[in-house]
Amino acid sequence: MGKLQRYLHWLHLQWPAGTVEKLPVVNEDGTTALSGVRVVGDLTGVPLLKFAAETGAKAVAAMADELGTDVGSETGPADLAIVGGGVAGLSAALEAKKRGLRFVVFEASKPMSTIVNFPKGKPIFTYPTDLDPAGDLKLTATVKEDLVEELESQRIAAGIEPKQARIEKLVRRGNLIELHHPDGAPFKARRVIVAIGRSGNHRKLGVPGEDLDKVSNRLHDPAEFADKKVLVVGGGDSALEAATALQDAGADVTLSYRGDAFSRAKSENVEAVHRSGADIVFKSTVAEISESQVELKTKEGDKPYENDAVLSLIGREPPLDFFRRSGIPIQGETKLLGWVGIAALVLLCIFVYSWKSGGSTEGWIDPTEFAASLSEKWEDRTTVLGTMAVSMNSRSFYYTLLYSTCILLFGIDRMRRRRTPYVNRQTITLMFVQWIPLFILPEIVLPWMGYNGLFTSGIGSWFANGLFEPYIPWEEYVAGAWREGEHPRAYWRAYGFILAWPLNVYNVFTGSPHWWWLVIGFLQTCVLIPWMIYRWGKGAYCGWICSCGALAETMGDRYRQKMPHGPIWNRVNVIGQVFLAAAVGLLALRIFGWMTPFAWPDRVFDLLLEGKAADGTKAAGWFLSYKWVVDILFGGVIGVGFYFKYSGRVWCRFACPLAALMHIYARFTKFRIFADKKKCISCNVCTSVCHQGIDVMAFANRGAPMEDPECVRCSACVQSCPTGVLSFGRLLADGKPLFDELPASPVQIKEQAAAIK
Repeated sequence: MGKLQRYLHWLHLQWPAGTVEKLPVVNEDGTTALSGVRVVGDLTGVPLLKFAAETGAKAVAAMADELGTDVGSETGPADLAIVGGGVAGLSAALEAKKRGLRFVVFEASKPMSTIVNFPKGKPIFTYPTDLDPAGDLKLTATVKEDLVEELESQRIAAGIEPKQARIEKLVRRGNLIELHHPDGAPFKARRVIVAIGRSGNHRKLGVPGEDLDKVSNRLHDPAEFADKKVLVVGGGDSALEAATALQDAGADVTLSYRGDAFSRAKSENVEAVHRSGADIVFKSTVAEISESQVELKTKEGDKPYENDAVLSLIGREPPLDFFRRSGIPIQGETKLLGWVGIAALVLLCIFVYSWKSGGSTEGWIDPTEFAASLSEKWEDRTTVLGTMAVSMNSRSFYYTLLYSTCILLFGIDRMRRRRTPYVNRQTITLMFVQWIPLFILPEIVLPWMGYNGLFTSGIGSWFANGLFEPYIPWEEYVAGAWREGEHPRAYWRAYGFILAWPLNVYNVFTGSPHWWWLVIGFLQTCVLIPWMIYRWGKGAYCGWICSCGALAETMGDRYRQKMPHGPIWNRVNVIGQVFLAAAVGLLALRIFGWMTPFAWPDRVFDLLLEGKAADGTKAAGWFLSYKWVVDILFGGVIGVGFYFKYSGRVWCRFACPLAALMHIYARFTKFRIFADKKKCISCNVCTSVCHQGIDVMAFANRGAPMEDPECVRCSACVQSCPTGVLSFGRLLADGKPLFDELPASPVQIKEQAAAIK
């Protein structure tokens, strides 16, 4: 392993990098892009029986409210069609019966088929035990056979008889929804609930011999395999439960898993399989299956095992084709029209950032004419309106106003949807930082103070000269000989109070040393931010202060689940390290230029930073300069242009040079996300909502504190966890956690309120 590879492994690549399973796009209330259709149960992302029952009952209650009193007619289309006869479907049917809806339940095989196909004697987790789901369905059994009997007795008592049919797609026709099946004319209903679970095809191993009779995807009775040599393939709960049951029944079990640890299974199942005595082969995959043996590919090479039976328990593919045929989008998939929209947004970003930064679109819209008309009305620059009239000559005024407005409006939307004290305080803080020090201060307050003479003498002059040098000779400045249409000082440098180097490089990369900003930049980047990260993690800056993070957490909040996950995407994080190295290299070149009498270091620097030739004009290849590649292309065009495809943290995660530096600092932080592993249900919701691509569930399943340096403290994983597993905190010197006092988990808030009562 080379030095660079060791560094990247130490920095980030050592952490888990699990992927997120594709599911249909479903809103929090179960609604979908197809009007009148709601998805309930396992496909909402939470694989718990009680949650499935609750989503089914709540969906019917909402639909009954939509339909009003005009329900229950014996003629015409049904009020409701329920696709799927499992727990969620049965709960929905019981609620529909109670509310007087005329409904029909469609089931492709037989009721409760998923549970019926569980192994004999399989324990059933009905966590959380204190949850009383909405609706009338009761779930008390703790073993497969008892659960099937309990559910069937309730179904029979309610007189619910599913109609056997495989629904292949849904089509909206006016006010009705057609349910197409291969056995005749489409069935019509006013509303549809999809409760089919993840009942797609079993995943394939893709190896020779997989079609042999001894290979199965299900375990019915472990006793049938007594004294046989059995290979179990997989690393989830089903695989571990099967391996444990087989070993206890007298089988000789080999468990093959491609990972180096069981990061997806419940802790009790992991402990049980280790106690069982099964031969566990990590970092292995099946190479070939024959009648008498199997061959595993391991890190030591291919290894043969005597074998009588193979259980391939690597999961199922969700029934995504059903949703595609029905026009319901799949997470992570983009159709042609979607790509057209993304392309349009990218083109808009190219225009905006080129217009703002002096690019080829700069002359397309000239703000000076509008500003001039206001200057005629607001001639007195010592007034706030007069100051604004001058500020509005600058393109950055409009860009920053638009940016700040987006943070305000989408921030309000975020607080309405994520009602926790943590989200409220964080969002309000981000709004305040964006509007006051990053907009009102440089665009209005500081110029107004200058026009009112507060920077022409005394301590005000000393302060302003140190931070915001005049654009015009001092004599002209004191005499008030302002240039028409622009402020007399570099008030834009005030952005440096918030945007630290190397996110904002321009206060440091000056023609001659700007000592005030050099000192401020050093204290920010090398003292204050490292201290904040040590105590509260990288998110203390990225999630609570930075303007890039502010837009990501507000405008990008609804799209956080679109961030791609996995080892390949984690390696893309190296882009930020490259940009950090470029910023450090430019700083070294700038310092060298300050220390030498030669002109060439400054000329090379100007070329590399902004693409400027010796005479100050654009040089050939200007578009390859740091400003245009890092700030404009990655920070602006790509960073914002792909908000609605890859979430709002594309720039923050992959390319920001300050984030890359903070990743190094974060390797020494005391901040952690702690997990109560006994409550973890392996639903993977925490990982799926992380727009930094962190495999949060891999930590939670092991009960290990999450310490991936990518974390920005957005609280999405904590807030979205359906069982309240996760908590923010710090790791104390004695190894014990100190939890944050600001609540971020709705589940924990409810639990604490109930405990007080």
